[in-house]
Amino acid sequence: MAKKTAKRREWTKEDVRMLKTLARAKVKTTVIARKLKRSVGATRNKAFHLGISFKAPRTKKGAA
Repeated sequence: MAKKTAKRREWTKEDVRMLKTLARAKVKTTVIARKLKRSVGATRNKAFHLGISFKAPRTKKGAA
């Protein structure tokens, strides 16, 4: 069988909106990629270009 080739899909406004919403909700990158039906690399790359961070904010150690 022939190997499937990847087909490039444009990012729609709805895709970007969902990416931003899920990133704000601290959903894991792999889950976001699966929901958008895109690769993890494509999801991370788009987030980087939009200025979206998946990292949790830093907290002070020992602060209770």
